Amino acid sequence: MAKDYTILIGTVGQDLNVSSDGGESWTHVGRLHLTIPDESNVRALCVYPDNPRRVLAGSDVGVFRSEDGGATWENLDAPTWDLEVWSVTVDPTDPDTIFVGTRPDGFRSRDGGRSWSKLHMGVNMNGPIGAPRTTCMAVDPRDNRTIWAGTEVDGVYKSLDGGDNWVRLPDLRPGPFHGDIHSVALKTGAITTVYFTSPFGIYTSYDEGESWDFHNFPEFHEGEEASYCRGILIKTDDPDVMFVGNGDNIPGVTGAVQRTQDGGKSWGPVSLPIEPNSVIYWMGTHKERPNVIVAASLLGYVYVSEDGGDSWQKLQKEFGEVRSVALLPN
Repeated sequence: MAKDYTILIGTVGQDLNVSSDGGESWTHVGRLHLTIPDESNVRALCVYPDNPRRVLAGSDVGVFRSEDGGATWENLDAPTWDLEVWSVTVDPTDPDTIFVGTRPDGFRSRDGGRSWSKLHMGVNMNGPIGAPRTTCMAVDPRDNRTIWAGTEVDGVYKSLDGGDNWVRLPDLRPGPFHGDIHSVALKTGAITTVYFTSPFGIYTSYDEGESWDFHNFPEFHEGEEASYCRGILIKTDDPDVMFVGNGDNIPGVTGAVQRTQDGGKSWGPVSLPIEPNSVIYWMGTHKERPNVIVAASLLGYVYVSEDGGDSWQKLQKEFGEVRSVALLPN
């Protein structure tokens, strides 16, 4: 039976790959000369919250948009020509507002990508790896003036006026590499719960970033201090269910999908049919297909669950280096 969802896989060196039949067959977008150049690096994907057929792709050669679920693409002519795009997000209450994270800051468009302004976040240009990169951004659905951004390696930034002004939050934990932020997720309710990941684990704030709880996962090999974390995903129809991409290192030689079903009180690895060959780097789902979860290892294994994470299959297709994942309904 044909699958009723599309998977998009962004890679380093193999640009963008799209499967409209749930992973049975694939289209290598760059080789069809569909605007996104062959062998480019697609590190960021974002599905529009109001239209699942609209997708943004951030790359080392620009920002692109598809209006038809990834079949064709247009270049938005963002001012990122010589910058690697690391993150892309759309305001869930105003889809004309787009945020793009680069190195070190990023850009904002308020007119659907027709024009852009530079974000002045004020990141520290002399961090442990030099100029930081803005690896993740999120807009609070409860108040779209509140924007969260994570940098690698300069910690967490927050704007309360839609991105005009930014403040750097105090260090989440002591040590410079606790500022090596990889991903962000927001859980809305009476207040918004904020989650960030770093190489060491997950940081959770229940008070708009005033304080943070910390959780780390067991090491994979004896003698290691902790295991490595990358992407985080909240199940769209049950926010107590969350997933974190985990591994022994970056790129590492093994990995796991960690899952909680009680809002983060307890965690455990799901059962994957084949051991990952590297850290589980990124994941994707969609509110119209809440039980379909896609998880990809950094070095190219792709796993799919169609029952909310209880069971998984590994797709036959493998990739070189995966950096972004998106899922959308057909």
